[in-house]
Amino acid sequence: MFYWLAELAPDVAVLNIFRYITFRTGGAIVTALLFVFFFGPRVIRSLRVRQGKGQPIRTEGPQSHIIQKQGTPTMGGLMILSGLVVSVLLWGNLSNPYVWVVLLLTLVYGAVGFYDDYLKVTKQSVLGFAGRIKIVIEAGAAIIATYVIASVGEPPLSTTLTIPFFKDTVIPLGMWMFVIFGTFIIVGAGNAVNLTDGLDGLAIVPVMIAAATFGFIAYVVGNSLFADYLQIHFVNGTGELAIICGALVGAGLGFLWFNAPPALIFMGDTGSLALGGALGTIAVATKHELVLAIVGGLFVLEAVSVIVQVASFKMFGKRVFRMAPLHHHFEQKGWPESTVVIRFWIISVVLALAGLATLKLR
Repeated sequence: MFYWLAELAPDVAVLNIFRYITFRTGGAIVTALLFVFFFGPRVIRSLRVRQGKGQPIRTEGPQSHIIQKQGTPTMGGLMILSGLVVSVLLWGNLSNPYVWVVLLLTLVYGAVGFYDDYLKVTKQSVLGFAGRIKIVIEAGAAIIATYVIASVGEPPLSTTLTIPFFKDTVIPLGMWMFVIFGTFIIVGAGNAVNLTDGLDGLAIVPVMIAAATFGFIAYVVGNSLFADYLQIHFVNGTGELAIICGALVGAGLGFLWFNAPPALIFMGDTGSLALGGALGTIAVATKHELVLAIVGGLFVLEAVSVIVQVASFKMFGKRVFRMAPLHHHFEQKGWPESTVVIRFWIISVVLALAGLATLKLR
């Protein structure tokens, strides 16, 4: 909305500032932060009344969770998504197709997560939406998003896989292989963040770190001068995705105010699936899918820990970890929750720096 004020710049020169992505990204951060901060208490009160016993807690997990977290409402992702949508609609260039692809994919994943949370709360069970149906819906939305991204991009780059650290090395995938690959990235990112969301503040801070990192990546990838200087592939139009990343950071900061230990609310699948899906879609659009595996390495570790645990138990009847996902393993070893969370945050920062290094080391 504000972007269109720049059209009045010939008459009012100061309005030209709304053309700048950096200025609008800053505005998106502040807007999303304030929106969540001011409306968050109302959302929490409403959810607490409607949910009664709150989110069901896994009985096989640490007993401290049952004592400390019982009765805490979930679906806090509604706060994040509301702040995100309002901020993007105000500060984004709404004629940019990448903005709508990422925003709509995020909302679809948020809706899937919301239904999952709803079933868990109403049934008071940790079992929500049927897993296979959930994956089918996620994959369907990701297929459409990836296809649109490939269609609006400039061939042949739009359907190729770029390799970090190598400036000229690309792998041409073709439309359908690219769609399959992009779908895997988006669905994988959504579920990896979902698995990470198990402790107060554990998921939201790494999400903000990854969003800030990809906000910078989107900005330089979408700027021909910076892309040429860094010798990375220029993808016209993706600079606007920095607005979405900024809104994610702002909404995440606002949510963290209420999610900091002891959490007043959990983001639930409503937030974790949506945020992971957003990061995955941004990575696909900016042609930095493999860099997401570095920046979001913490999410990858959490997902891999679950896969390894399940595979090991089914094949050999033994568990590799005391409990999966990985953060619960360290809790079972005696680490306090705050120690696990802060150390995982540190890992996220280090991985983000490693991801940013790929922009120059080519």
